[in-house]
Amino acid sequence: DISDPATPTLTKTIDLTPYGAGVNSVAVKNGIVAVAVEAEPKQNPGQVVFFDTNGTYRNKVQVGTLPDMLTFTPDGSRIVVANEGEPNADYTVDPEGSVSIIDITRNLSRIKVRTADFKLFNNKKTQLLAQGIRVFGPNATVAQDFEPEYVTISADSRYAYVTLQENNAIARVDLQAGRVVEIMPMGVKDLGLSKNALDVTDKDKAINFVNAENLFGLYLPDAIAAYQSKGRQYLVTANEGDSRDYDTFSEESRIKDLSLDATAFPDAAAFQGSNAFGRLKITTTLGDTDGDGDYDQLFAFGGRSFSIMETTRKGLVQVFDSGSQLEAITAAILPTAFNSSNDANDSFDDRSDDKGPEPEGLAIGTINGRVYLFLGLERVGGIMVYDITNAHNPDFVQYINNRDFSGNAEAGTAGDLGPEGLTFIPAHQSPSGKNMLAVANEVSGTTTLYQIDVENGCRRHGGPHYGFFKCN
Repeated sequence: DISDPATPTLTKTIDLTPYGAGVNSVAVKNGIVAVAVEAEPKQNPGQVVFFDTNGTYRNKVQVGTLPDMLTFTPDGSRIVVANEGEPNADYTVDPEGSVSIIDITRNLSRIKVRTADFKLFNNKKTQLLAQGIRVFGPNATVAQDFEPEYVTISADSRYAYVTLQENNAIARVDLQAGRVVEIMPMGVKDLGLSKNALDVTDKDKAINFVNAENLFGLYLPDAIAAYQSKGRQYLVTANEGDSRDYDTFSEESRIKDLSLDATAFPDAAAFQGSNAFGRLKITTTLGDTDGDGDYDQLFAFGGRSFSIMETTRKGLVQVFDSGSQLEAITAAILPTAFNSSNDANDSFDDRSDDKGPEPEGLAIGTINGRVYLFLGLERVGGIMVYDITNAHNPDFVQYINNRDFSGNAEAGTAGDLGPEGLTFIPAHQSPSGKNMLAVANEVSGTTTLYQIDVENGCRRHGGPHYGFFKCN
């Protein structure tokens, strides 16, 4: 109950153990609560379970394997579910990824479910690889390899855009036809450019932004959101990065453990030092461009950024990427906690050799005609706020972090850790009549409410387990 946002109170807990093994996503619209529940084992089909907002069970339907995220269409007629379809630990069972489209126009007693799968792309693997779309699981078909992660819906409720995180791509789904109509590559980020500099080692215990030729980043996006500005449609992605690391198959390696091409990396010995680039994790599935057994190019996990792309008839066109801004901003504001991990304090620089701050969750809100992005950083924590009204040239507004770096993470005294789910609450739906942001923090288990005031300064209210802010 957030009728008084400064003192939220728990009113009810819904036990979902009768429906499956784990809850991955919740969405609410028009008095309907939809919950994505995975099976046990998670390689079996999962379920979407429906309740009303009082917590009363209404119905359930079977969907694809490992329903990871779900959302309502803006018109409320459908629920779209990203079924990730992850393999088991030894990669002997690899279910197909899919997108479930749940039609609720006839009310919850007469639900229809359609599955948009990727089988039609099984014979197009060569073309997909040529586009830069990753298909690399052991003995996997394209349909098995694609792992839908997160969904956003176009404003007209016609299309869903679904991140295929490990595949470094986005799928476009025609919701009326019930099928995937396009797979769009995200491309790669040139980490040799000064605007894309990053910190690549946890061993020097220092903030040190560097570049290197023949080093690239795979965006590997997690959360995605669609918005419109000046009559054009854009997609925003949180470029978290993710790898496949299983008992019998792992694509991860550190640069220091690889054989590098002498022409591409003429100072390989120095380059592979632990205080240089040697600690950075990269994928072994790409980079040997001439097939001679050494690496001519290196591809790291994640963009450490957010990207904005325009949707066009020819596919996606990237109009902006935040480059190294997220790491640079956190370095300036939190110089003693830069690239910390999310489960322990006194962890300065620990995540530099992995994926840095790891932008994961996001939300978009419109305030006074301006479009704002709220971006959660999974590791060091906190929320980045950007004005993205001009998609080609966003403005940084604020970085706020409700983490207590003097506390103890295991004892629960370190404040918010691991922001993952973000929801913008517009003023007309807010109990205070003010725009708000709700943030679910995965590691600390806390839920935090932020009040957004675009005119006043920032001040803190509340106690140790929640925050209530008025911020620029």
